[in-house]
Amino acid sequence: MNLEEKKLIVVTHQMVYGAPQALKDYLIQKNTQELVFIGLPFHEQRMVFFEIYKKKKKIFSKIFSRKFSYGFLDYILDFLTVFYLILKQNHKYDFFFGVDGLNCLVGLLLKKMKKANHVVFYSIDFVPIRFKNIILNYMFHTIEKICVNKSDLVWNVSPRIAEGREQFLQIPNDPKRQIIVPIGVWNKNIKKRDFKDIKKHQLLFVGHLLEKQGVQLVLDAIPDIVTKIPDFKFIIAGGGEYLDILKKKVIALHIEKYVKSMGWIRDRSTLDSMMSESACAIAIYKPEKEKLYNFTYYSDPTKLKDYLGAGLPIILTDVSYNALEIQEEKCGIIVDYETKSVAETIVKLMGDLKKLQEYRKNAISMANRYEWSNIFDKALKHEYK
Repeated sequence: MNLEEKKLIVVTHQMVYGAPQALKDYLIQKNTQELVFIGLPFHEQRMVFFEIYKKKKKIFSKIFSRKFSYGFLDYILDFLTVFYLILKQNHKYDFFFGVDGLNCLVGLLLKKMKKANHVVFYSIDFVPIRFKNIILNYMFHTIEKICVNKSDLVWNVSPRIAEGREQFLQIPNDPKRQIIVPIGVWNKNIKKRDFKDIKKHQLLFVGHLLEKQGVQLVLDAIPDIVTKIPDFKFIIAGGGEYLDILKKKVIALHIEKYVKSMGWIRDRSTLDSMMSESACAIAIYKPEKEKLYNFTYYSDPTKLKDYLGAGLPIILTDVSYNALEIQEEKCGIIVDYETKSVAETIVKLMGDLKKLQEYRKNAISMANRYEWSNIFDKALKHEYK
C-alpha cells in the first residue's frame, strides 16, 4: 500500500501513549498524504485532541476541553464529535481506523455516506461482560458484532479476542477477516542502559492503578523484601481510582521510604528513561476463573512490551496470552497471585545478578521481534475487500 497517496483517519480514546498513537506515528513516518487523528477523553481526562498531518507536517491542531463527564452520554457525545469533525473536512478518505466499537461505528456510517472507502476495526481488548447493566452490555456487544461483520478488516491485538467473540458472541473465528496485529515497541527509540548503570534493587510498575493490577501484593511483600534487600525501591508510575487505597496501605505498613509514586508520566522519553534504569518490573494481574470480566486475559497488555523494550525482566501472573512465552524465553518469571510468591521471586531475581543480566538481554531480544514498523507493515499488506 502506497501511503503517500492515501488519506487516512485514526480515531481512539486515549490517556497515555499506546497502539493508536504508535499507528499515528507510523503513518506520519510513512509520509501519508493526509492523516486525521482524533483522540477522545478516557477516564479522568477531559480533552479531545484533533490533529491533521500532510506529508509528515502537522498543519492543524486543536484541543477541545470538556468541563464535565455525563456518564453514559459521554459515548454519544464522542460519536457526534467524531462524526462532526470528519464531515467538516469535506473529504473522502481511503481508510478509517476505529479503535474500539463505537469509534468504528462512526467509520461504518461514513463509509455508508461515501466518505470513507475502507474501515478497519482496531480491537485493543475484549471482555464478555463489559458493563454490569444488562442493557448496556447488550448494546456494547451488538455494536461489536456490527463492527466485526461490516468492517473491511478487523485488527485484534491477541488471538484470544477472536476466540472470545466466537465463544460468547457466536462470531466465527475467520482468520481472513480477523488478523492478529500484536502490541509492539519502538525499539530504536528506547535508550538501553548498560547493566552496570541500572539500579539493581529498583522495581517498577507502570499503568492504570486498579485492584486487579496486584500492586498491593508488592506493598504487602515489602516488609519481608527489605529484610533481604535493605535498599529496595518500588517505583509506581501511573494513576487511577485505586491510588488512594495504595497510599493508605503504604502509611499503614510504614514503608514510605521504600515506595515512590510518580503519577502519570505522559512524556514518553521520561518514561523510557525510568524503565531502562530499573532492575525489573511487575505485571501481577489478578486471575479470574470464569474470565468474564478480565480484559487482560483477552488482550496484549502494552506494559509487557514496554517493559521488554527497556530490557526489564517481568514478574507476572499467568493471565495474558503471552505470559508463558515470556517465561519460556527467560524474560520473566510467573508467580502466584499471593504475597509470599511475589516476595520470594523479587528477592531471588534481584539477588542473582547473573540471572538478572541474562533476563535483561533476553527481554531486549524478544522485544526486537515486535518492532512497530514491522507490525504495521505486515498488517497493511493484508488484502482489504
